[in-house]
Amino acid sequence: MSAFSALPGAVSEDEVVLHFGDPIREQRRLVAGTAVAPLGDRVVIEVAGEDRLSWLDSITSQSVARLGAGDSTELLILDPQGRVEHAAGVLEDGSSVWLIADAADAESLATWLQRMVFRSRVTVAVRPELDLVGFFAGGDAEAVVRGLALTPNGTALVWADPWAAVQLGGHQYATIEQHPSASYEWRVAIVDADAAASVVGLIDETAVGVAGILATEALRVAAWRPRWASEVDERSLPHESDWIRSAVHLSKGCYRGQETVAKVHNLGHPPRRLAALQLDGSDDVLPSPGDAVFAAEDEVGRITSVARHHEDGPIALAILSRRAPIGDLIVKAEGADIAASQQVIVPADAGATADVPRLTRLSRRPAGQDPRNA
Repeated sequence: MSAFSALPGAVSEDEVVLHFGDPIREQRRLVAGTAVAPLGDRVVIEVAGEDRLSWLDSITSQSVARLGAGDSTELLILDPQGRVEHAAGVLEDGSSVWLIADAADAESLATWLQRMVFRSRVTVAVRPELDLVGFFAGGDAEAVVRGLALTPNGTALVWADPWAAVQLGGHQYATIEQHPSASYEWRVAIVDADAAASVVGLIDETAVGVAGILATEALRVAAWRPRWASEVDERSLPHESDWIRSAVHLSKGCYRGQETVAKVHNLGHPPRRLAALQLDGSDDVLPSPGDAVFAAEDEVGRITSVARHHEDGPIALAILSRRAPIGDLIVKAEGADIAASQQVIVPADAGATADVPRLTRLSRRPAGQDPRNA
């Protein structure tokens, strides 16, 4: 059990701390850089060996072959049809690549990676004994946690979430002038049990507080940040949730699913699209992930993530049909219909970015005319 679970006010579920008594205040402290969050819903995978970077580069969506010590990014593993199977944050320390995966995906991801090793000089190991602590950059929390992060090769193991900006080789479909991720300076430190206990011990001695998963998730949803545990199902393409901006390099070499990624991006449109919903909070009822979203009488999608935000109130992410109308929607929650104002993240016309020249149309001959006499 995490050392954080023993703190006063901690409310946990399946060894994940949900909150410490006040999720709204915890959000504010995270944004201010004065709180840390134990991330019991994530697991670390270590990929070691001298071929680790070139090997990962060849089998994932991201260009990682030239990562240096301290570099962060994220990757997706796709099936042959380009659908998302796994996702992970990536941190290189000069000796190992550290993958941060959602707990429900970690074992499956590690197993798949192990099956792909073949003759490569690579080892893959799940590291369940390590803890993960999240915080926002630039505040007292970073000063406390960064000094306690593991440094197995002289580089502090602190992953910088790349979602805050479009990454090299990526592409953003959202057309908003100021993307809400611009201030999402999310960091995750990899620590051992002793360091986690030290962080807990410093909480009473410093101005740093603690926050639970309800707070971290609210800030993620407000930043439109997709997550494997929430936005991914058996049909998910990275285009649908604008994940190409941070997890896909469009001009790297071939990898499984690359053909579909390129085809949809250059010539087609993703069949679904991620949208942000501002929910009516007058009845104090929140929908649940999986609840249906309707436009009038037509079901057009499903809720994927829900939260109460410290400024925006009740908010959600939803995967909708590409043809879902742009306008107000209704979420069918248990026992209530909740009005939802929609903000488009991925437009219906996303994709088809290639500038394909049009061929001059050949003139038609009159019906029945002999081409020899034309």
